[in-house]
Amino acid sequence: MLTEADLAVDARLREQLHELHPEAAFLSEEMSAAEQEMLLADTDTPLWCLDPLDGTSNFAAGIPCFGISLALIRGGEVELGIIYDPLRDECFSAQKGRGAYLNHRELQAAASGIELQRAVAMVDFKRLTPTLRRRLVEQPPYSSQRNFGSCALEWGWMAAGRGHVYLHGGQKLWDLAAGSLILTEAGGTCRTLDGEDVFAPRLAPRSVVSASDPALFTAWRDWLAEND
Repeated sequence: MLTEADLAVDARLREQLHELHPEAAFLSEEMSAAEQEMLLADTDTPLWCLDPLDGTSNFAAGIPCFGISLALIRGGEVELGIIYDPLRDECFSAQKGRGAYLNHRELQAAASGIELQRAVAMVDFKRLTPTLRRRLVEQPPYSSQRNFGSCALEWGWMAAGRGHVYLHGGQKLWDLAAGSLILTEAGGTCRTLDGEDVFAPRLAPRSVVSASDPALFTAWRDWLAEND
């Protein structure tokens, strides 16, 4: 789904980012795959990666849960991540090695030793295997589950400690680039279902398993491995 708002935000930020950082290239969800692949192939040029409206279906339906996700990629790594929630005026941000922030407050995702069976989970069921979906419905290992329809905000909310564990079967580069940096800089942990780094500078969707602290991540990852 594509709305006029997607295109307007895309055009506005493209212009402003060029003024701010003219030597950087610009990759957006709204580009063709061929354009995106060409930009990713040039690893020497800094690259802005934008999702101008993450949660477009929510936006179009009048559901107040959507945001903007922007990352700066350099040398195959995310250096800067920003997620903005315009309705709540919340800006989640992180620079590599310098911590994560919500507006001007430093973020700490740590769950203070919460056990998996007491955790609040954010789970997107659509892209999971039938076996794993069934087990999560019939025998959920957590206390309760949410799905908000905006990957960007879910990353930010995890970093802010508003959820404890997270699972998504397939996110695109612009869905995860900013959020994965923000969560890890806040002290959270994230990997793919195969145990790889979540971020990789390529277009193929990547699964996400994350938790607000390492011990909880281990329990969540182990349960998923045993039940998929």
